[in-house]
Amino acid sequence: MRVFTDLEHVMAEEQRKRKVWKLVLTGGPCGGKTTGQSRLSTFFENLGWKVYRVPETANILLSGGVDFADLTKEAQQQFQANLLKTMMQIENSFFDLAKASSRNCLVICDRGAMDASAFVSRSQWEDILAYNVLDEVEIRDNRYSQVVHMVSAAKGAEAFYTIEHHSSRLEGIEEAKALDTKAAEAWVGHPYMDLIDNDGSNFESKINSLISKVAWSVGIEVGDRLTRGAKKVKFILNGPLPNDNEFPSFRDFDVCHHYLQTASRMLQSRLRKRGCNGKWSYTHTIRKIVSGQTIEVKTPLNHRDYSNLIAQEDPNHFLIFKTRRCFLWENQYFQLDIYRQPGHDRCKGLMLLETYTTKIGEDLKKRLPSFLNIGSDATGDPAFSMFNLSLKDDWYNNSKFCHRLTEEEDLMGIELAAREAQDRLDAHRSRQGSPASSGDDSSGPSETSLDDANGNPSILKTPTDIIPLLSGNLTHKKSVSPQL
Repeated sequence: MRVFTDLEHVMAEEQRKRKVWKLVLTGGPCGGKTTGQSRLSTFFENLGWKVYRVPETANILLSGGVDFADLTKEAQQQFQANLLKTMMQIENSFFDLAKASSRNCLVICDRGAMDASAFVSRSQWEDILAYNVLDEVEIRDNRYSQVVHMVSAAKGAEAFYTIEHHSSRLEGIEEAKALDTKAAEAWVGHPYMDLIDNDGSNFESKINSLISKVAWSVGIEVGDRLTRGAKKVKFILNGPLPNDNEFPSFRDFDVCHHYLQTASRMLQSRLRKRGCNGKWSYTHTIRKIVSGQTIEVKTPLNHRDYSNLIAQEDPNHFLIFKTRRCFLWENQYFQLDIYRQPGHDRCKGLMLLETYTTKIGEDLKKRLPSFLNIGSDATGDPAFSMFNLSLKDDWYNNSKFCHRLTEEEDLMGIELAAREAQDRLDAHRSRQGSPASSGDDSSGPSETSLDDANGNPSILKTPTDIIPLLSGNLTHKKSVSPQL
């Protein structure tokens, strides 16, 4: 089948492409950035990669005799504006070197563009962006491939927090905690952000977790050499949604998913566009079985490639529209997906909370946001799989319903799984005061609007009408996930 052949060709081409991975390594004081850079460099160089390490721009400028505390507020803001401009120019020099290299390249940035926002007020930051003619979404979401925040030892490993042998580190523990929180919040909203805390047994496990997360993100199998790290968990969120002022600092994004046609039950393919304020990024995800394991290959796209792939849209699925709210809670990074209309009736009022963690059971529950009314664990539950939620037809007697990703599946087994999944979804909808699904195959979009991040409707035309031109380099990300 032509569609299947096209998808396999895309995957094969991506596997052959040379990779350039732009990593921001950030964090609070005494978080392990320096050691992390060194160990990351060694690991990737041993695999044959070329590694570039972009120095921390602030240290370069401050070492020239600048005493930030002695500057006036106006001078501090001007310094930060020039710091940002200098940082990005230095980074661009390394990015160009990586692009010109014939080898796979990892570029490690010691902090990135958004870190400057942690040291100034919001109004000052907006003035700095305007001075440099920059857009926040562009420099946060599209400039770097991945962001990893190393949590300060002042949070959870106080006995190891020290300012000795660091001439530029003067913070006490409480100040270090505050700076760590600000540095992490500066990057909230980046599509591939990870936090590495101090919950491991020792510092070595923290560094291994860093290497594992970066290796996993670029599609390198680390086997049992390193701790794999956190797994994705998903919880149902019961309504109503708390007021915005009850959340910690957050970022909202509009998200739209298209499922594409495939020729096998062992393969799922979807497109995602994600953005805010008219700035968008695009991703193509292929989910398949390899050697008995479910893997995902994520490929960032430019607008042209995205528009071309839309032609392969699967008519059996509705588009999925969501508001994705990203925030930090107790050093944990969360994504809250709030499903929007138009869409199938089964999605009305649905909210799902996701995070990556190594915690399980009661330890996991203690880490979940206390201000949210969190319901049951939906990790791996086909009743809350986006693939199934987007199906146009009723789940009963529907060969498209995905209980698990396999080539052959007993039809009676599918029907039983579908009925059980529908019962769980109906039970949740009943608790939320929504009517249970009627099983009417005609259920579907009755609106022509997409709610914005504040819940206000905005006119929705054809998929390509709401996507402005955006370009990006093709790379891929592989991960293990129970359901799309």
